[in-house]
Amino acid sequence: MNLPLLIARRYLFAKKSHNVINVISAISAIGMAIGTAALVVILSVYNGFSQLVRDSLSSVEPDFKIEKLSSKVFIAPQEERDWLLAQPGIKSVAGLLEENIFISYDGRNSIASARGISADADTAILADKVIDGKFALKFGDVPMAVAGVGLALKTAMNPRLHIPVEMYFPDRHKSISVSNPAASLRKEKAWVSGLFSITSDIDESTLMLPYGTLASLLGYSDGEISSLEVRLDNPGRDASRIKDLIQDHFGDEYSVKDRYAQNETLYKMMKSEKAAVYLILLFVVIIIAFNIFGSLTMLMIEKKDDIETLRSLGAQDKTIRKIFILEGWMISLLGLFAGLVIGLALVILQQQTGIVGMPGAFAVNAYPVILNFGDIALVAISVAAIGYIIALIPAKSDKNLPKA
Repeated sequence: MNLPLLIARRYLFAKKSHNVINVISAISAIGMAIGTAALVVILSVYNGFSQLVRDSLSSVEPDFKIEKLSSKVFIAPQEERDWLLAQPGIKSVAGLLEENIFISYDGRNSIASARGISADADTAILADKVIDGKFALKFGDVPMAVAGVGLALKTAMNPRLHIPVEMYFPDRHKSISVSNPAASLRKEKAWVSGLFSITSDIDESTLMLPYGTLASLLGYSDGEISSLEVRLDNPGRDASRIKDLIQDHFGDEYSVKDRYAQNETLYKMMKSEKAAVYLILLFVVIIIAFNIFGSLTMLMIEKKDDIETLRSLGAQDKTIRKIFILEGWMISLLGLFAGLVIGLALVILQQQTGIVGMPGAFAVNAYPVILNFGDIALVAISVAAIGYIIALIPAKSDKNLPKA
């Protein structure tokens, strides 16, 4: 029988002579429960938004992007593409040409991040993101363009108007003419077929074009690309193995970037924000936990007679201190357990019903939440550790324990 635990449990649920001790203990447990539930819910919301961003970016970003380190563009021979397609787990391989260009639409000008999409690219995911018009890069032999909704708002693009997008880029084979700068520019036209919405950053600047149109504008020969885009059948399985396989095959002259490397700043920012919110809420839990300090100090003062009795029966100070440490810790553990139950219930309710909606126009109607059991374990360990440390302080103080 664990005597300190037995006595601590009796102290926890027994009625005290000073009711304020019960009140403070109850407030401490409720506060710990609220803090724990808030941690579970907020971290789950961050997980949901992170997954939403990843899903949105997967429309325009491949699982792996292969780029040549020594040059801006390169030619990927067909045998290299065939080798990639022959590897288990790889779904598609397509060339991509990217460059910032100057555009003009009905007298409105802007800079656009142009993406030349090759004919072998998988555009089904992109087509699902179109909110006006349709995803089409060709109408017969006529080049078409699909623009981000943010870029469309800046230039008043409308797929229902028969107005071409005029695109300009400096001719790489000509020197700039001071007297007539326009003569040093290459020009192409495309007609807007649709508008898409993915993320605000992408929507603000992206213009998708047929590969041939952009290659002609930039003055590149047929087959020159900025990168090879590789998409997997199941991105969650064997991604690391496939990345290493591709890197070994192409060698050190090429870089193979996964989705994290393609948006390293964005993903680091999301992780930093999640960590910051976790630390802020944990600090709130620490402040709440100091109520345990107060209630435990008052309890030790009230139980001075019991302490003397235990000493008379042969209990050592170490055992007596352990009783009050367990007493304070159990208060925090009760709050922790209740908070986990409440937090998990709220997250599951939101997942099933979407009861808390997103304000304004957004990609989803309700706040996205995803339970991560690693986060739950982190919350449980953190709150339990805080409760134990706070309980340790008054129990270890010689001021609170009467001298023998």
